[in-house]
Amino acid sequence: MKAQVQLEIDAAQSIKRQLMDEIAHWIEDNQLKQAEAAEVLNISRPHVSDVVNHKTTKFTIDALVAMLARTGKRVQVQVYT
Repeated sequence: MKAQVQLEIDAAQSIKRQLMDEIAHWIEDNQLKQAEAAEVLNISRPHVSDVVNHKTTKFTIDALVAMLARTGKRVQVQVYT
């Protein structure tokens, strides 16, 4: 049981890191300062730093998806069995 829970936590953390990578790449590609990115993402400047530094515990998956939507990117989910 404990191993299964850890697998689920690891999977969620991996998804968050992937979403954060996309946001960080968007910031870099557009040569934005953190304050500029914060305005578009509708979060504080320190939270932009948290995203870029992959502080996954500070964000939910849905919050990260909403941020990506604000950048004009779409998120598509696939489920594998």
